[in-house]
Amino acid sequence: MVPTGYMQDQSGFSFFIPSSKQLCLFMVVLFIILFPSICRAEAIVKIGLNYPKSGPYSVEGLDQLRTAHMAVYEINRQGGILGHKIELVIRDSASDVRKTKDNVRELIEQQGVKMVFGGSSSAVAIAASAICQQFLVPFFGTLTYSTATTGEEGHRVCFRECYNSWMAAKVMAEYLRTHFSDKRYYYITADYTWGWTTEESVRNFTETMDKTFNPGVLTRLGTKNFINELKTVKAEKPDVLVLVLFGKDMVNCLRQATVMGIKDISQIVVPNVTLGMAKGAGPKAMEGVIGALPWTWRVPEKYGYDKGKEFVDAFIERYNSYPSTSGASAYAILWEYKRAVERAQSFETEEVVKALEGHSYTLLKNRQTWREFDHQSIQTVYMVKCKPAAQVLQDRFQLDYFEIIHSMNGELAARTHEEWKEVRRKATKPVILERFPGETN
Repeated sequence: MVPTGYMQDQSGFSFFIPSSKQLCLFMVVLFIILFPSICRAEAIVKIGLNYPKSGPYSVEGLDQLRTAHMAVYEINRQGGILGHKIELVIRDSASDVRKTKDNVRELIEQQGVKMVFGGSSSAVAIAASAICQQFLVPFFGTLTYSTATTGEEGHRVCFRECYNSWMAAKVMAEYLRTHFSDKRYYYITADYTWGWTTEESVRNFTETMDKTFNPGVLTRLGTKNFINELKTVKAEKPDVLVLVLFGKDMVNCLRQATVMGIKDISQIVVPNVTLGMAKGAGPKAMEGVIGALPWTWRVPEKYGYDKGKEFVDAFIERYNSYPSTSGASAYAILWEYKRAVERAQSFETEEVVKALEGHSYTLLKNRQTWREFDHQSIQTVYMVKCKPAAQVLQDRFQLDYFEIIHSMNGELAARTHEEWKEVRRKATKPVILERFPGETN
């Protein structure tokens, strides 16, 4: 008797003929054996990028997106974070506070992101930080130079990778006091938190607090026409014109100042300058302008930082351009988050935050430290002077704008713990960042 499912040929040899159901099952098992990685659900971790795709700071935002993709590719190629591949969830902040609040809530509540980063506005960073603290999700600011971000408005989950306006003013002060001591200054300042704190910092360190002798004017974010403000500057004839403006605002004002001949009567200072802003203004307008920044693509080459040089080369190969400060910060943030999670062996916010606090790292420049009491990245800061237009135009991308003329150790440039606590007291904020639920020390 032939068993069920078998057949017998004329010679009496029995062979098995599977049913269609058995054949399908066999094929499934064979596929799993041959292609196990395809059949296994891939573990992912979602990370939210809230960056200015549009709006006045869109140029700075573009490099954040580019280098974020670079970092995600590199990290995922190495196996991800604790075996989880990164999935970047991207939203456009438009440098708008209300839109940012909606974005960050949606990223956390609906998308389930484990970390949020990005932005080129301190008002946006402060808003995002507050919401992330509410939901206990780590937040990293990329371009946020207001001292308030990790000062008055600092939170336990908030970390700032770039420097702040206090540090920028400190690195420029020695040069300005040496060359423009007892000279008249005039300030054109963006009327929001970054502008206020930057102007205050520069005035403090250049000893130009007397607003009668060193006047200024506030301008609305997104201003395109600065003719009236610059007419006043021309009438005042200050020795130094400080443009506390950012993004397209700075570009527009500097171009108009150049056309009006302001550079013939005043040294122009841009406290926080970026490669994107320089490119937007152009070589002629940028010529001779003084500014500060936490990083430029020339830093790794000038000081011999190998990982930084690799990053610059990879960016050039991919995008046929040089990376900016904004891009370097976004790239570093993703790598630092990965390393913190792996030190903590957990994606839990409390564990990740504690793995970051007080931790020193080296990536695109020399050593930086996530300072424990305020989560500011303490780092070397640089003062630059923009090169002559003819020299910039000789560069292969026409983007070699900055000559480093001074630098300062981060510990010297940053506020001290006592200065930070005094700022917190004045703002009626606690002098210790929030504790996690159940945390006792």
